[in-house]
Amino acid sequence: MIDITSDQWLGWLQLFFWPTVRILAFFMASPLWSLPSVPTPVKALFGAAIAIAIAPSLPAMPTIPLFSLESLGIMMQQILIGISMGMVLRIMIAVVQTAGEFISMQMGLAFATFYQPDAGTNTMVLSRMLEMLTLLMFLAMNGHLITIEILAWTFEALPVGATSIDASFAETLARWGGTIFSSGLLMAIPIVTALLLINLSLGILNRASPQLSIFSVGFPMTLTAGLVLITALMPDLGGFWNDLFTQQLRFMQGMIEQMGGTP
Repeated sequence: MIDITSDQWLGWLQLFFWPTVRILAFFMASPLWSLPSVPTPVKALFGAAIAIAIAPSLPAMPTIPLFSLESLGIMMQQILIGISMGMVLRIMIAVVQTAGEFISMQMGLAFATFYQPDAGTNTMVLSRMLEMLTLLMFLAMNGHLITIEILAWTFEALPVGATSIDASFAETLARWGGTIFSSGLLMAIPIVTALLLINLSLGILNRASPQLSIFSVGFPMTLTAGLVLITALMPDLGGFWNDLFTQQLRFMQGMIEQMGGTP
């Protein structure tokens, strides 16, 4: 008969507990795995499955009591690492959402909103459409697999309980949030520029012919022109998404190295 002591049980639990905490914190903050349509037990089981799969290659876990203040500090550290990685992907999705809002306001679709359960706020229809296309393209380009690979690599760059976190990463992450506006405007500027020219032409036409009802002509014209421009721009969005994904994943890797104090 095989006898298993409580110390052995705690040792096995430590091997999977802290990695699972980091992985689940990442799932909670990332835009793809945190969708409310995915049941919470499924997310927990998926996180535990990843932890079990990468457990043989992980560095040795700290030999401290699992139920202690030091263990609580390590758990908070793992949550911070996971949430920081998820925020990087959140910024990636916010870029296309911002671009959709810029385009919607110029097309006259700013009033076309609906409640988004995962965000808890009203979202413009065009922003939601671009967000779903971005997530589908992220899956098509195997971005989810690369992200999980980076997540597994973080246990080598930031071993559980073996290093302190460099707090300067928070400022770097906050500054990286500026890409929401710069990249979002870069994505929307071809359509926004064309629609501005159309609105400018309608303004000149209104001054030249005041009896013409610009409001009855301008809205369907800008709406139709916006839809045509979006259709024409779709084939070129693949390159933009590829560059966006590459930048975000490289930044995620560089942020992890900065958190570990690597210059």
